[in-house]
Amino acid sequence: MKKITVLGGGTGTFIVLSGLKEYPFELSAIITMMDSGGSTGRLRDQLGVLPPGDLRQSLIALSEASLLWRKLFLYRFEAGDFIGHNFGNIFLSALEKVSKDYKEVIKTASFILKTKGKVIPVTFDKTNLVAKYANGKILKGESMIDANIEKENKIQEAYLEPKANANPEALKTIEKSDYIVIGPGDLYTSLIPVLLVDGIKEALQKTKAKIIFVVNLMTKLGQTHNYKISDHLQDLEKYLGRSPNFLLINKGKIPENIIEWYQDHEEEVVIDDLNNSFFGKVIKENLISSTVFDKVDSDRLSRSVLRHSSKKLARIINKIIS
Repeated sequence: MKKITVLGGGTGTFIVLSGLKEYPFELSAIITMMDSGGSTGRLRDQLGVLPPGDLRQSLIALSEASLLWRKLFLYRFEAGDFIGHNFGNIFLSALEKVSKDYKEVIKTASFILKTKGKVIPVTFDKTNLVAKYANGKILKGESMIDANIEKENKIQEAYLEPKANANPEALKTIEKSDYIVIGPGDLYTSLIPVLLVDGIKEALQKTKAKIIFVVNLMTKLGQTHNYKISDHLQDLEKYLGRSPNFLLINKGKIPENIIEWYQDHEEEVVIDDLNNSFFGKVIKENLISSTVFDKVDSDRLSRSVLRHSSKKLARIINKIIS
């Protein structure tokens, strides 16, 4: 059975895992632990816990428990003192308080949700993502970086403060993987943070696993404004320390009303400008979901309305592997 590892966090990782769990793979997810926004950020600040949000999403994606459990872990309170909080985040935070260590938290949650595969925090250290911009500005905290909407101020460097050591299980998983999937997801707040943890970049350079990079559909204001595919690839390679073996690029037509929604938010379709400059294999398919995702009123964060299709991604990844 092929060993497939997904690196990242957030909705993009959720989408990939949801599709891949339908195939006979040995699945693992190595998840970012730097989230500081929304419900996760509030719990982190008030309770001193590790950020639960990205872990929660990956646990649900791999869950084979009853629909009720999955709905519970996705439920977001819409009123009262808990407004904006996610039940799953509160559950994982409480579990951390009564468990001997975070490995027990993951083990217990995985048992309850009957996960098909492993969800592995990239680190157990408490750390923050820091971005240094071309004009010298420095922002600390994923939520601060995510909220920054300066168009022309490009991120020059990303790092962690304080430095964080890799979870040994994450390093072992990378070493033994056959394929590693990176993306989709916000480049600087979902994907690159995993690569900044001490030991991860070196492990990815040593592993024999082939890397599949799923290119984002749209740019992200404040992170990848005006970025084309080559820009995404260049920034990823800087922190990855190697080139991906495969690029998955959307060639499906995005509806005009969706494009207009993004343009109103000063974001745009990621343009394919590779022109044979990438030496791996490029796969271009219709990758978009037919579902438009509405924002929940109680959710304080801005979310994308356009997503990749989990089934389409999984079918193509399975084809690569087979």
